[in-house]
Amino acid sequence: MRGNTDRSTTRRVWGVLSAAVVVCAVTAVLPGAASAEPAGVARDRGAGVERISVAADGTQSDGDSTGGAISADGGRIVFSSSAKNLTPGNNAGEQGVYLRDQRSGQLKHVGSHPIASPVISGDGEYAAYWVRLFKDTKVKLAQWTAGSSIGVNCDALNCSQPSLSGDGRYVANVATIGRPSSSQRIDVWDWHANTKQELAQFDHTAPSRPSISGDGRFVAYQDGKAGDVFVWDRNDGSTSGPIEGPSKEAAIVQISKDGSKVVYLSGSDTYVHDVASGTAQLVPNVKGVAIDPTGGYLLYASNDTTGPSLMLRDLRAGTDEVVSDQPASAGVDAVSAGGRDVVFQSTADDIVPGDTNGKSDVFVRHFS
Repeated sequence: MRGNTDRSTTRRVWGVLSAAVVVCAVTAVLPGAASAEPAGVARDRGAGVERISVAADGTQSDGDSTGGAISADGGRIVFSSSAKNLTPGNNAGEQGVYLRDQRSGQLKHVGSHPIASPVISGDGEYAAYWVRLFKDTKVKLAQWTAGSSIGVNCDALNCSQPSLSGDGRYVANVATIGRPSSSQRIDVWDWHANTKQELAQFDHTAPSRPSISGDGRFVAYQDGKAGDVFVWDRNDGSTSGPIEGPSKEAAIVQISKDGSKVVYLSGSDTYVHDVASGTAQLVPNVKGVAIDPTGGYLLYASNDTTGPSLMLRDLRAGTDEVVSDQPASAGVDAVSAGGRDVVFQSTADDIVPGDTNGKSDVFVRHFS
């Protein structure tokens, strides 16, 4: 790997701070499942693979489960599932959002009808996902303690693609304007204070997904039409970018929760941008998937399909570990701090013993 010493330029962006109201639409609180060790575990006190998408008593799911994300300490995992048998009372078979506490084994159904993979706050108390409401989409915030969801206020027709700060206080999302859609902006909601800040606006609807740091200071986002990635600093209102330089296009993956690194894709390669120095570390011929909260570990899929489907790279040491050698995929927030745990999904039935449900399941690999 080699460094890219090009430094990005700095420019100012406009921001608007306005009062907002959090609209509550609380779903029914479902009882927590009893503590139990889940079935389908192949590990040695923290090392190995564990299947997460099972009921608290170890019962296999009777529906497909996808989209796992993990808290910084590895203590809680969120995923979505169409299963009817994961928690008591949920027998409709609708797509649901589930939060699992790894220490107790307790599983809670905290939301319904997600249309994309949920994300999780660094402390594991909150998950965010987006749902369709008639013709529009809205962001919902699910809480472990309450076991239910609230709607985050959205003053645009569509709000989507949420990203959460470490304590879940700040929600960054895309707001799409007009019907039919004509433009986008990026909003950050402080739902404790009931305020909103508009970070950037685009005269198109190409992807502009944001990713927020754990303290809410930095927001990385992209201009999908131009193929550029930027980092906005909420402390001084400035943004740096395009961080990939003016001569190539890029697509954002994620900012690390400590705000130190931004992962982006350009061509067939992955780059890990250092926010402080403006330099980038090249990881060639791979597709970056997620970065751990400390910015030290990169989850990636190799462009060479003959090898393992998911690998974890120690960016400081330059060493790799296999996450899955079976067909598998993962999303952002998939790696806990220090690369200790990685969440992924797979339809393979030989990752753990006793996998006979014939469904897509969510797994977590623990590294010793």
